[in-house]
Amino acid sequence: MYQRVGKTAFKKDLSNTLKLSEYLNNPNKNFKSIHVAGTNGKGSVSHMLASVLQEAGYKVGLYTSPHLKDFRERIKVNGQLISEEEVISFVTNSKSFLEENKLSFFEMTVGLAFYYFSKQEVDIAVIEVGMGGRLDSTNIITPKVSVITNIGFDHTAFLGNTYAEIASEKAGIIKSNIPVVIGETVSETKEVFQKIASEKNARITFAELEEVSEYKSDLKGIYQQKNKKTAVCALKVLQKNGWHVSEEHIRNGLLNTVKNTGLQGRYQTLRENPKVICDTAHNKEGLQLVLQQIQEESFEELHLVLGVVNDKDLQSILPLFPEKATYYFCKPDVPRGLEASVLATTAKEFGLKGTIFNSVNEAYASALEKASEKDLIYIGGSTFTVAEVV
Repeated sequence: MYQRVGKTAFKKDLSNTLKLSEYLNNPNKNFKSIHVAGTNGKGSVSHMLASVLQEAGYKVGLYTSPHLKDFRERIKVNGQLISEEEVISFVTNSKSFLEENKLSFFEMTVGLAFYYFSKQEVDIAVIEVGMGGRLDSTNIITPKVSVITNIGFDHTAFLGNTYAEIASEKAGIIKSNIPVVIGETVSETKEVFQKIASEKNARITFAELEEVSEYKSDLKGIYQQKNKKTAVCALKVLQKNGWHVSEEHIRNGLLNTVKNTGLQGRYQTLRENPKVICDTAHNKEGLQLVLQQIQEESFEELHLVLGVVNDKDLQSILPLFPEKATYYFCKPDVPRGLEASVLATTAKEFGLKGTIFNSVNEAYASALEKASEKDLIYIGGSTFTVAEVV
């Protein structure tokens, strides 16, 4: 499992996915889809799109990763998790094939999702890329619209060390004659997207250049403004292509994303007095926005429960954190979790001081004990750190 173990579990090849798809009678050809890639925001955009399409009366499949608490969060239809029976039945019936072909955890999960959406006869499925795009297991679909939210430095060991290289991998989801929506660009990435879209004769929309109405959302992070715009631009493309999505559907869908889809961990308030906020941001670009928003909150003292995975570039993320705060260093409970002592030692180099704890929950309990009612506690650094407290 890549999410838990790291790069030893990662396969950069579509051959197994295609083999599994053929074994399952190509379920990916039985439903329409939207494909969503990007460094940050792809989960939020995917959930927004699913919510709006549900409001429009469509039966909507939603495939995302990783999950926070329950594996079944990855595969939903109209906000309902796939049943345990469906998962068990799929594994039982396909076990010999899966073992014989040594399929990865992610490949199996994508196969299960596509099989389930086909079986459920969804009208459309929103499919979030796992990593990259070009060789991601999800990239066997031919969507109605492709979406790339933005490009940042994450998973550089697999995707490249420059914006242009990473953009090329993500742009691998752009298909011939299929419209593509790009959320945010910098000059390096814009050139890549324009070139590949031109080669594929794919009509390209840059969301950041579009005039879009303001919509309220139940997702509270400042960064959701750009995600909303990207989602709305993708919905406008669907409208032009005959999908019945009204302004009211968009308005209600964005306002009820959490309610309709069950999304968690995006600038989520867990309690008040003291206020506790968690967020799954875990790379430089994501954390920059979240920490900026934290500083705009009203509080007396700031407490940060921080845990990361061991391939995180600490030199790029730790300078973003405020020195004037109390830190509770911990290790998320996954094989990839970075030892809290290593995190604390490196953090000290950047003037960040605090205490080391044996677990995320111990760190959180200590923060709750020390914080006064007017303080603010932030929990983050990794999806896995957030997963242990939501």
